[in-house]
Amino acid sequence: MTNRKVRVRFAPSPTGALHIGGVRTALYNYLFARQQGGDFILRIEDTDSNRFVPGAEAYIEEAFRWLGLPFDESPSVGGSYGPYRQSERRAVYKEYVDKLLCEGKAYLAFDTPEELEAKRAVVPNFQYDASTRMQMRNSLSLSQQQTRELLEAGTQYVVRILITPNQEVRVNDLIRGEVVVNSSVLDDKVLYKSADALPTYHLANIVDDHLMEISHVIRGEEWLPSAPLHVLLYRALGWEESMPAFAHLPLLLKPEGNGKLSKRDADRLGFPIFPLSWTDPKTGETSVGYRQAGYLPEALLNFLALLGWNPGNDQELMPMSELIAQFNLAHCSRSGAKFAYQKAVWFNHEYLLMMSDEAVARLFAPIVAEQGVTASFEKIKTVTGMMKNRINFVHELWETCSFFFVAPTTYDEKTVQKRWKAESPAQMTELMELLAGIDDFSIENQERIVMAWIADKGYHTGTIMNAFRLTLVGEGKGPHMFDISWVLGREETLARMQRAIDVLK
Repeated sequence: MTNRKVRVRFAPSPTGALHIGGVRTALYNYLFARQQGGDFILRIEDTDSNRFVPGAEAYIEEAFRWLGLPFDESPSVGGSYGPYRQSERRAVYKEYVDKLLCEGKAYLAFDTPEELEAKRAVVPNFQYDASTRMQMRNSLSLSQQQTRELLEAGTQYVVRILITPNQEVRVNDLIRGEVVVNSSVLDDKVLYKSADALPTYHLANIVDDHLMEISHVIRGEEWLPSAPLHVLLYRALGWEESMPAFAHLPLLLKPEGNGKLSKRDADRLGFPIFPLSWTDPKTGETSVGYRQAGYLPEALLNFLALLGWNPGNDQELMPMSELIAQFNLAHCSRSGAKFAYQKAVWFNHEYLLMMSDEAVARLFAPIVAEQGVTASFEKIKTVTGMMKNRINFVHELWETCSFFFVAPTTYDEKTVQKRWKAESPAQMTELMELLAGIDDFSIENQERIVMAWIADKGYHTGTIMNAFRLTLVGEGKGPHMFDISWVLGREETLARMQRAIDVLK
């Protein structure tokens, strides 16, 4: 196995939106595959027909396109190991179901749901295993004639694995070390259901991992209890030598308190739990995704990468190339990681700062257009460069700097009371006359001339600048005053000042 090519898979079920914990699992698979020069595969595990949700598979693929995590093989990309939907592999699974039955490593069980429920009511902590299987209706407790008659009558059945009790099952986990389980605690899990002629997760998972030559199974901690069963299935099918290495990732925990991160936590605290927005087909409820909330995919991935893994130092900002270079499963934590959603906001802010002004402006330009404003891209880029350090999300730019594009029609009452003095109309009129005579309206030249005028007149700089800001912005916010007047230009600056004098006098 050590010489095998690295092949990892992300195998979601199309039962709804993709949870952010699933995104992290996929990310770790991607980082490991890219670092090792291996393949990253998407497999759709749609064997549970009762839970299938139309549109969920397309949602999953779109989410990964937005995140920028391309698959080497998938239902849409194709590949040499397909089909990549389990519902299209029925004949493959049936072959291995028959093999297990033929070799006496599995058996048929005809118990109805009602019979199983009745047994659970009578036997505390009932488990279908070596101690109880002979009390049930299956091909081990029934005669061959009875079994044949049930099959000929079309009686529905399941196939269960035959677990031999009191065996040590060892799982070598790359994160948790060796995990040893006694087989007596395992039940005879259902591997196949005749009702829909599909295998359960356990069998399909093993067969596909083997046939697709998966070298490493990197998945969430919640799947750790199933690992011993999967080891036994590899043995039963004679594939123990090609069994992949396991790595079970720590859980994502609630931001507050104890327990696993849930949608309820996200709704209560006001942060997304899905990569893209999702409308529940049953309830009609729409949950906003990270894309629609304004997160940059690079920032989100950097945030997720450090939830349960660290590079061995205090570095936090790591672009994808660096994440790939430094990723190491040995540095994954065994304990759960609190989902500190506020940190995701910080990452988004930092990634916005790292983006070029032009790139951020291209994201902001449609928002400006939606406001009914016509502005040159050059102006949008200039304003973006001045203001992006004040925001966490691009959509916050309009509220932060709309005054660059739209003149104020009202003036903030508190700012007026505090900043507009009795002498302000006269001083602003003087300043207008001064600015009107400046041909070179650059930031530096404006500042040199205006500051000299203030000193010469003996005015208080704060009084002048606060009133000046109020005339151009309508309130006490914004960057350096001469940055604002330079962007607006001389004519617009003078027009806004005159309007403020007329309204506020």
